[in-house]
Amino acid sequence: MKQITIPIQGMSCAACTKRIEKVVSDLDGVTGASVNFATEKATVTYNPEKIRISEIKQAISQAGYKALEIESQKAADEDQKRKEQEIRTLRRKFLISAFFTIPLLYLAMGSMLPWLHWPIPQGLFAMKYPLRYALVQLALVIPVLIAGNRFYTVGFKAIWQRSPNMDSLIAMGTSAAVFYSLYAIYKIAQGSLGHVEDLYFETAGVIITLILLGKTLEAVSKGKTSEAIKKLIGLTPKTAVILQNGREIIIPVEEVEVGDIILVKPGERIPVDGIVQEGHSSVDESMLTGESIPVEKKAGDQLIGATINKYGSLTFQTTRVGSETTLAQIIKLVENAQGSKAPIAQMADIVSGYFVPVVFAIAVLSALAWYIAGQSAVFALTVFISVLVIACPCALGLATPTAIMVGTGKGAEYGILIKSGAALESTHKIDAIVFDKTGTITEGIPEVTDLLTITDTLSKDELLRLAASAEKESEHPLGEAIVKAAEKAGLTLSKPEKFAAIPGKGIETVLNNAHVILGNRQLLLEHGIDPEQLENEADRLAAEGKTPMYLALQEEIAGVIAVADVIKKSSAKAIAKLQTMGIEVVMITGDNEKTAEAIARQVNIKRVLAEVLPQDKAEEVKKLQAEGRNVAMVGDGINDAPALAQANIGIALGSGTDVAMESADIVLMRSDLLDVPATIQLSKSTIRNIKQNLFWAFGYNVAGIPLAAGLLYAFGGPLLNPMFSAAAMSLSSVSVLTNALRLKSFKP
Repeated sequence: MKQITIPIQGMSCAACTKRIEKVVSDLDGVTGASVNFATEKATVTYNPEKIRISEIKQAISQAGYKALEIESQKAADEDQKRKEQEIRTLRRKFLISAFFTIPLLYLAMGSMLPWLHWPIPQGLFAMKYPLRYALVQLALVIPVLIAGNRFYTVGFKAIWQRSPNMDSLIAMGTSAAVFYSLYAIYKIAQGSLGHVEDLYFETAGVIITLILLGKTLEAVSKGKTSEAIKKLIGLTPKTAVILQNGREIIIPVEEVEVGDIILVKPGERIPVDGIVQEGHSSVDESMLTGESIPVEKKAGDQLIGATINKYGSLTFQTTRVGSETTLAQIIKLVENAQGSKAPIAQMADIVSGYFVPVVFAIAVLSALAWYIAGQSAVFALTVFISVLVIACPCALGLATPTAIMVGTGKGAEYGILIKSGAALESTHKIDAIVFDKTGTITEGIPEVTDLLTITDTLSKDELLRLAASAEKESEHPLGEAIVKAAEKAGLTLSKPEKFAAIPGKGIETVLNNAHVILGNRQLLLEHGIDPEQLENEADRLAAEGKTPMYLALQEEIAGVIAVADVIKKSSAKAIAKLQTMGIEVVMITGDNEKTAEAIARQVNIKRVLAEVLPQDKAEEVKKLQAEGRNVAMVGDGINDAPALAQANIGIALGSGTDVAMESADIVLMRSDLLDVPATIQLSKSTIRNIKQNLFWAFGYNVAGIPLAAGLLYAFGGPLLNPMFSAAAMSLSSVSVLTNALRLKSFKP
């Protein structure tokens, strides 16, 4: 199965998204289709052996919409230009429409309401020159109808295809007004002067003008919701300086290949990811990590594209280019999140799918009911037009995706990468968070603190040398700390003849024909070795928050090495913040219970899961979920990946392994635990915003349709004018977008 994202042009409301989803989903070979109205993109999962992309695009075109070029950097640039052009076109159409509608409204209202005392040219008095008056109105409304031609071409086509949308409502409503007005002109020409009061041209003109204004404001607001993506894309330099045969050559960044040698001078942005070959400098990585302090870089260090080289010149070899760079991956991640649908959107989608046909039915029934009740045809027509125009699923379709776009974009600004709308929504429900200890609560850079031996025959240096030689093949942080300590002491290490890592327990190796075991108490007991002689000392070290490891030589206990890991500065503060939010904090670790308890005490964690094997971490998360908890798991290592996947929400640190980041729903690029409560706050703010949007969108339609159908008039109140219906409909979409944009002010 493959997944593609297809930008789509021509959608006018949420009913359009349902139409496209149905058409594409019905294709043989397509297993899933999700269309996002706010981003104007379709995400399609398909079997390439059964169907081609061109066939999917063709189906979209046959449904009455335009499938654009598949996502790429070039397509993204073209999409940006297309959206800017769309805003310019809508603005121009609105201005043309307004230019002719204002005198049309002036003429209609001034003639029909003489008490307004609006000066009208004598040759256009309705009662004196009714035919001339009517024909001038017709001449003024024609340019407005041309400016709003899209409502008719798209709207009537959608009706013909039995999938009416917002354009269909507008087309039907304004067409009814125009055709009735043309009938009135015919009657006036025959001498029936009373029909001068049945001209509805200004209603059609004002409706189209107001809706064009709403569409223009909507397009501008939609552009603002994706500003985070634009900012990220704008960080990429356009050119790179490559070194070839001793010469500096400037080439477009798209032409850089893996393995090229690139020169970056002070003050320049690093074009792509790579490894420093020569030079020494400080690099500002704040765009990625949020850390304002520049990071020192020297030969062998990693460089990330789009970061800023501050002081010295650097020569580096490229490792990732194009769509593989860290920045490109972040952009893709944010785009995917903005394009995905949150579960809360499903209700709005279902309603939108049935909405337009139901509105048609209500409009027809309301008009018939009033006509049968004895009202005039003009009254029934007014009701029909008002209902069609006021009811629009636009606001419903925009309520959720716009908030998610702004929310995920805002998260990206703070280095919080949320992979999907579902993850953003689910995070606000979290009531228990499991933190891995090493590298998450602690710095993950442990140091050797204590060396204890049983007899004088084995010196502390020899104990360290044996342990470091044994750990030489290991990639465990504790093993690395022992090797570093030995190298610092200038000890010569032996090469292990055999090596076996026992996950969660330690290692077993052979050095110079001697059997060496280094690990926890459980590992020694499994080999029939009694650690009793050093058990009290090991317990003391563990109580101090250190990790004691027993070393056994030739099946005899030989000594203990203690390693301590420093707690991150932000850990205690972040955990306290989560606890004040009513979230239970749990620590999970493979360390022995006493060490784990000592670390937990320092950061005020009450519940500790110690001596948990890597493969059992996911099981512990499951147990918490069985208690009815919504669990988030925060980790950074390969061994955390199953637990990150099992949790309701997996949160990986940006400094962690690729596997952890792949398994997680959210990645914290700054690796700062304070971003965990910030993520939950952002989720809560976004969900609150979505609920507000849905409340206003539903509430507006629930209140608006009965008013348009004449509810107030039935109880002695006024009848809603279709022009006010058009203004209210446009205002509903703009208000939802404006409310979503309030999220841009979010601060953790």
